[in-house]
Amino acid sequence: MKYLMVAFLLFSSIIYAQELNCTVTVNMDNVTPSNRHLLDGFSQSISDYMNKTHFASDNWPGGQITCGMSIFLLSATSDGKFTAQVVVTSQRPVYQSTKNSLMLSINDNMWSFTYQKGQAFISNQSTFDPITSFLDYYANLIMGYNEDSWEEYGGTPYFNKALNIDNLALTSSFSSGWVRSSGAYSREGLVEDLLNDRYRPYREAFYQYYYGIDYYENRSKVEGAQKIANALEMIYSLKDKIDFGSVVLRTFFDARSGEIVEYLKNYPDKNIYVMLKRIDPAHTSKYDQAMGEN
Repeated sequence: MKYLMVAFLLFSSIIYAQELNCTVTVNMDNVTPSNRHLLDGFSQSISDYMNKTHFASDNWPGGQITCGMSIFLLSATSDGKFTAQVVVTSQRPVYQSTKNSLMLSINDNMWSFTYQKGQAFISNQSTFDPITSFLDYYANLIMGYNEDSWEEYGGTPYFNKALNIDNLALTSSFSSGWVRSSGAYSREGLVEDLLNDRYRPYREAFYQYYYGIDYYENRSKVEGAQKIANALEMIYSLKDKIDFGSVVLRTFFDARSGEIVEYLKNYPDKNIYVMLKRIDPAHTSKYDQAMGEN
């Protein structure tokens, strides 16, 4: 509780009307030159929306979240129909440190939408729009992950908003990118699992992981590394209760595997890497390398 109060006071010193500091890039290499003019102003409109829209229901009690959206256009038609792959990232400052922790690194390759040059982007999270609802979903996801790292279940209101957006999308003609699938990533699967009671212990471990990182940088590297290891062991203990191939777990380790190795480089019990390989086989090479270097 003391930690939460200190963190709250630190990040409440300035109340921002807008929650995100988002860098947006748009790559049109796969769009034929004759169709690129259809996207005039698109990148700036996305940037303005992400950086000027107030996504929270009330005042945001923290600093702006540094995040990014890298949009790679995959196809375009002359009548304004587009598909894109989007890489979404966000960072969270380590408490009283100049360091940042990568919070999200998501590769979403199924965004489809229509766009007309000069189209206005109007924020309304109660109705579906193939562009603004996509942006709203990720804004809420970014905010939810950020809040979960400072307070247990602090991100629930934002995850609920993201789920509501997903439910609206499922009844639209653009549902293919929203419905739960067996693929590597699913918007519906991610937010549904985050709100599922079976994953509550995972979210507790998520909070404890970040408490460990903040402790490592501010109080004791030895004790901080132990807290990080304890959080990972909490996740491992769920192996018979949750799907370790779930989007939630893949999203966690995709963003943090390198960071985990860095913070645990002097951790005395190298069996931690054996455990990590069991719950995160996608990054086995990183853990093998870390075991070999220690």
